[in-house]
Amino acid sequence: MRLRTRLRPDRPADVPVAGDVELPAPTRLALTAGWNLAESLGLPLVAYAVGGRLGGQAAGMAAAAAMVWLTAAIRKVLTGGIPGLLVISGLVLTLQAVLVLATGSVLLFLLQFPVANLALCVLFARTAPTGSPLVARLAAEVVALRQPSAAHPGLDRFFRRVTWLWAGIFAASTIGLAVLLALEPTEVFLLFTTVVTIAGTAAGTFLSVVLFIRMLRRCGLRVRFGPA
Repeated sequence: MRLRTRLRPDRPADVPVAGDVELPAPTRLALTAGWNLAESLGLPLVAYAVGGRLGGQAAGMAAAAAMVWLTAAIRKVLTGGIPGLLVISGLVLTLQAVLVLATGSVLLFLLQFPVANLALCVLFARTAPTGSPLVARLAAEVVALRQPSAAHPGLDRFFRRVTWLWAGIFAASTIGLAVLLALEPTEVFLLFTTVVTIAGTAAGTFLSVVLFIRMLRRCGLRVRFGPA
């Protein structure tokens, strides 16, 4: 039986019903997502560029990791919490910085890329079978997705499946990069690392959106945008 959700006549139009999945207005959605990505990716990239210019590769990696944890500390003081995407970025960059700083070996420097993907695979897989899959938390923080007031089995299954999906994507990336590291020269490996990262992220995002739309149709849920 399909679940149908309707606004009751006595309910204001701007109040979500129990079965609605709500997103912010498009402008707020773009600002929310942009701010989260700037914190977890943009600021570390700037710190890496500055640190790399002043002190080389190792200094750049250390500066990027330090910037993430500084941002996390500021977030904690100002809001009382730290976004999950910021924590993930901090853990991955710290792992990479440790590998780079531990030795000047080129092999260990290159090893940071498959190791980082392996860490992400474990992180997503660890939360997938639980009642709080990582994708659900990221959806709430990065795009401010509001779930129905009552727990919805279809939505819960979607978040668990998509969390497994991302764990699989990072596992495949880990294997692919490990094979490339063993077979290809450094220049080719670095090029393919960029290609694999972009392709994996694009594929994961596309499949997540497709699965989300299918889940909405099957469960009779609908997405509504909040006020501007």
